[in-house]
Amino acid sequence: MRISRGKFLVGPATGILAAVAFATAAWAQTQEAAPAAPTLDKGDTAWMLTSTAIVLMMTIPGLALFYGGMVRKMNVLATLMQSFACACLISIVWLVIGYSLAFTEGGALIGGLSRAMMSGVELGTLSGTMPETVFMTFQMTFAMITPALILGAAADRLKFSAMLLFVALWSILVYSPVAHWVWGPGGFLGGVGIKDYAGFLGLGAVLDFAGGTVVHIISGVSALVLCLVLGKRKGYGTEPMPPHNLVLTLIGASLLWVGWFGFNAGSAVAADGRAGMAMLATQVAAAAAGLAWMFCEWGLRGKPSLLGIASGAIAGLVCITPAAGFVTPSGALIMGLVGGAVCFWASTILKNQLGYDDSLDVFGIHGVGGITGAILTGVFAAKDIGGTPGLLEGAPMQVVSQIAGVLVTAIFAAVVTFILLKVVDVIVGLRVDQQDEVEGLDRALHGEVVP
Repeated sequence: MRISRGKFLVGPATGILAAVAFATAAWAQTQEAAPAAPTLDKGDTAWMLTSTAIVLMMTIPGLALFYGGMVRKMNVLATLMQSFACACLISIVWLVIGYSLAFTEGGALIGGLSRAMMSGVELGTLSGTMPETVFMTFQMTFAMITPALILGAAADRLKFSAMLLFVALWSILVYSPVAHWVWGPGGFLGGVGIKDYAGFLGLGAVLDFAGGTVVHIISGVSALVLCLVLGKRKGYGTEPMPPHNLVLTLIGASLLWVGWFGFNAGSAVAADGRAGMAMLATQVAAAAAGLAWMFCEWGLRGKPSLLGIASGAIAGLVCITPAAGFVTPSGALIMGLVGGAVCFWASTILKNQLGYDDSLDVFGIHGVGGITGAILTGVFAAKDIGGTPGLLEGAPMQVVSQIAGVLVTAIFAAVVTFILLKVVDVIVGLRVDQQDEVEGLDRALHGEVVP
């Protein structure tokens, strides 16, 4: 009896223990399979707050001073005004609709409206490991500087009212779609969030770490279209038009260089080793390109200029932007040297041969530099840095993918920009009156002058 009773007691106990063990194992497997909920990382958030602030500094005062020093004295305030007004205007456009179109789910070509006016975003809403408000504001600074870059091509002759209307429309119809293509969920060039993504035409995802395609190529190409539609400045090619204050230009270039660390290293969206690598690549490329431009100018013209070395450094920063989180420091060095030399050629020899009046060499630096950097990203991409190999690591199709991305974005930007300019011209007119151009935009448009 005791034995049979013992069997009777042990049997149910063993069954209960087995059931508990099975349930525990099933629960553990469920927990392993479920993705962990995102949590706030104070280190990442602090770095992104810092990056946002210094990228804002790139537009105001960085770009404003860089451009302002290169124009004639009678147009310096108008040039500064363009950058400052652009910062104000795009901040509102980005809040109302731009961010939502770029960074929410919608389709392969454009996002949706779920984040219009930041709808649904609360104090604790996260984007990755940071508040979504921080990520949104960081991306706002990119959206802000991109159309401001374009305006350098139209210095001395663009109406202020036309500038405001064009910039607002361009931000919505060009910048936000291209940002979605490359960085947005489901975008057809970058493939963020697309399962088993094969890339554009099966060529693989386009690599653009911090905006070579999204910022520089579309702004540079749009700048070329703008200066062609506007026509040349009165007296261009027959009258001297030297920069009025290169001290301002150097200060602006230096602020841009510092801000670019937030631009590129901040695009890691984390305080980690990849951000550090992007920062180093940025510094190396800028320095190398500054020297490359300087020596090219020294050899061809007999003297190295302050404007030249500053322009070269900006060219290097542009060139490394798409590659900063994908290449090694040695790759960044080569990219900087190539970018500085190519942008010098485009801004001097090519521009003179073709005869277009790109006032502040926006296409020569941002357009050509962005294209050069995007293609070279496919050459020097290192799997150990960004997870994707390039041509030098046996993946030649990455170069093909980069070229396809360049062509798609450049053609899109050119066509839409041309249409927008014609629309704006009909509504308010693009170019100032000849008398206003001769008198200077500071007095004619804003009623102010530099003493």
